[in-house]
Amino acid sequence: MPRPRTVSDEAILDAVRDLAHRIGPARLTFAAVAAEVGLSAATLVQRFGTKRDLLLAADKRSVDLWVDALDRSTATSPLARIVEGLVHAVGSVATPELMANSVAMLQLDLADPDFHAETLRGAREVRARVERDLSAALDVGELRAGTDVATLATLVETTYHGAMIGWAIHREGTLADWMREQVEAVLAPHRPAGWRHPGRSGDDVGGDRK
Repeated sequence: MPRPRTVSDEAILDAVRDLAHRIGPARLTFAAVAAEVGLSAATLVQRFGTKRDLLLAADKRSVDLWVDALDRSTATSPLARIVEGLVHAVGSVATPELMANSVAMLQLDLADPDFHAETLRGAREVRARVERDLSAALDVGELRAGTDVATLATLVETTYHGAMIGWAIHREGTLADWMREQVEAVLAPHRPAGWRHPGRSGDDVGGDRK
């Protein structure tokens, strides 16, 4: 009978993702991962094969967590679910250094067809979830009548990707706050006339990024 695994594959892959963000995928080794999870490098090789196989498995896991983040919000407002979901999705990237190493992973995602297939899967699922909540927002009157939700979903997704790089360059506040501001700015012109940002008592912000 095989011995029970003391550390799950999911826990190992989460450690690989976190380590890749801290030191970059190029410097990641089986020995480094083994030290993180308390297993031998030989055990990791036996489970996952090559370093590429390990990184690809971690990439698949990361994509699943990325997509699932958009379903974590408990907000009753469809637009709030979008904003909070995209903020949740960047929760593991707290510093510009982590962002730099995340971009190094993105280079791998863009250069290797198998990694790219996973990233594309995730991006399409994220966009689909955004479009789902935009459609719900249109139905309950949170968006102006006639809003093209498919086009807006693409714009929101594009804003999400760009906001991460913009924050890493400007380094103003936290990534979570920056992401929230950018996504709200994209949504604001599509809200009904007279909508006010929660907590603000100023003029109607439709069309205004503040």
